[in-house]
Amino acid sequence: MSDEVLVEVEGGVAVLTINRPQARNAINGAVARGIAAALDELDERKDVSVYVLTGAGGTFSSGMDLKGFLTGDVPIHETRGFAGITNQPPKKPIIAAVEGYALAGGCELVLACDLVVAAEDAKFGVPEPKRGLVCGAGGLLRLPRRVPYHVAMEIILTGDHYPASRMYELGLVNRVTPSGGALEGARELAAKIAANAPLALLASKRVVVESADWSQDEMWDRQGAIINPVFGSKDAMEGAAAFAEKRAPDWKGE
Repeated sequence: MSDEVLVEVEGGVAVLTINRPQARNAINGAVARGIAAALDELDERKDVSVYVLTGAGGTFSSGMDLKGFLTGDVPIHETRGFAGITNQPPKKPIIAAVEGYALAGGCELVLACDLVVAAEDAKFGVPEPKRGLVCGAGGLLRLPRRVPYHVAMEIILTGDHYPASRMYELGLVNRVTPSGGALEGARELAAKIAANAPLALLASKRVVVESADWSQDEMWDRQGAIINPVFGSKDAMEGAAAFAEKRAPDWKGE
């Protein structure tokens, strides 16, 4: 991809690393383009089932590169949005592995992910109001759907930092690890997911994401349109055969 975004694929898991540790992994145009390009490619690869998004050098991301912002370096991809992900997250499951700070746009990156593993000393927050800005990359839209309304308003309006332990209590973080262990913890969680059938993962995520605004009258039909092809797939037959034969399945994504 690029020097600003490193990609490593192993065992069905693609690890995307924001590689600007000298700037606390602040998001600039190169990062946005790098993440978008990686997701465009990896979403089509059959050897990848799950993503892990992390940051180099002990920090997830401090958000938008304000120095770049002042010079016109816009960290927004034309279709995928801020950081190449917030407006159009990947089709496949993605886990945020958070060390250090996930602030402002960095916190909004976390909110664009499906699962979160955080080190015990990680900090989350959307401090945009402290800088005369508004968190416009999904924080105002997603946070009230992930945590209770009054808590979301406190986080958004104070702009304060909140520890991983608090985010775990609220259900925003799936797992808390010792300091320095977030990536390892995320890899372990990703491996559990990657062991499952790729088509089932895609369909499951799609239904969960898209069903938020489905009506009672349409939800079963719309779910059926997405999941029924999975039941007729080669992987579904393989899953049943593997169960009957007491062996591990050999998924093909077909």
